[in-house]
Amino acid sequence: MDKPKAQKKPKRATPCETCLFYDVIDEAGTLGCTVDIDEDEAYRERADMRSECHYYQFHDEYKTVQKQN
Repeated sequence: MDKPKAQKKPKRATPCETCLFYDVIDEAGTLGCTVDIDEDEAYRERADMRSECHYYQFHDEYKTVQKQN
């Protein structure tokens, strides 16, 4: 009997690396999403098969530096 293939999650339309909430999440230096949501919302977000993230915000370091000058 063949094993059913695991469903692949579609790739996110926006890369996490450019998100404002993508940062170091532990002492080991692991990178990940730091958006502050409760456990139920986190589960729904991981189980969701849509391709976009509801919490994505583009982060441009150069804009921040321009405001400082």
